[in-house]
Amino acid sequence: MQTILLIEDEQAIADTVLYALKSEGFATQWFSLGGEGVVWLQHHPDTALLILDVGLPDGNGFEFCKTIRRFSDIPIIFLTARNEEVDRIVGLEIGADDYVGKPFSPRELAARVKAILKRTATNGASTTPGESDFVIDDARARIHYHGTLLDLTRYEYLLLKTLLGQPERIFSRGQIMDQVWSEPEESLERAVDTHIKTLRAKLRAVRDEGDPIKTHRGMGYSISGTVDES
Repeated sequence: MQTILLIEDEQAIADTVLYALKSEGFATQWFSLGGEGVVWLQHHPDTALLILDVGLPDGNGFEFCKTIRRFSDIPIIFLTARNEEVDRIVGLEIGADDYVGKPFSPRELAARVKAILKRTATNGASTTPGESDFVIDDARARIHYHGTLLDLTRYEYLLLKTLLGQPERIFSRGQIMDQVWSEPEESLERAVDTHIKTLRAKLRAVRDEGDPIKTHRGMGYSISGTVDES
């Protein structure tokens, strides 16, 4: 059963939306605060779709959307009383999939949810790409770890991609610098250690069990795990 996350501060509206979604066979989760919903979503990357109100007590839905897009490709429908064209354009430009203005029909909203999920399934999209530990989206320069999109800098992305190119292989610091840095002779090998440290922290934030990056004293680094490329 697919789970739909609703972030909406008006309980009367939330009740009608939740009822319509449950009537269509969806499981639901509701939060009235954006911050709480974002935290929940980080721990439930398999959530199928998010319905997000723009006007929330603890912040703007557009800003919450930007935060979510740093770690998830989940389909998002904005739900709002603001119905101006500029707001619709902004919402879609920052990563929303649809925009529903209040007042609205809960049944129509549920139909839009089903249509978006059908479309993303047809396109091969998923909130948890693949079943491998790592999924590399080379065209978009993105990497997912256990279904969560990692928020990586350019060097972190290239470093992690290098290690994932040959899992279990030990790369020396020099080899990593040759692959990642455009002018390695002007950089210090300590830069590799610094970026490995930040990478480990980001991987640990997703999954706190074990460390896929291994340090081989006097030799370099390797990584373990299964890898898919999309």
